[in-house]
Amino acid sequence: MKNFQPNMAFLAVLVILSFVCVGFAIGQESFWLAGFLFLLGFMIMGYGLKLKRQQDT
Repeated sequence: MKNFQPNMAFLAVLVILSFVCVGFAIGQESFWLAGFLFLLGFMIMGYGLKLKRQQDT
């Protein structure tokens, strides 16, 4: 835990929450919302990977 980065942890929690909400939306049979949340989760994940790549260089 020497290199704990709160902003990256926050992004990770948002991605997990997005995918949990996908499961909830599927359970409620709201497939449009599930698709939107699925894409949103991948967009947040991509943004986090982009920040990580910029930080490493």
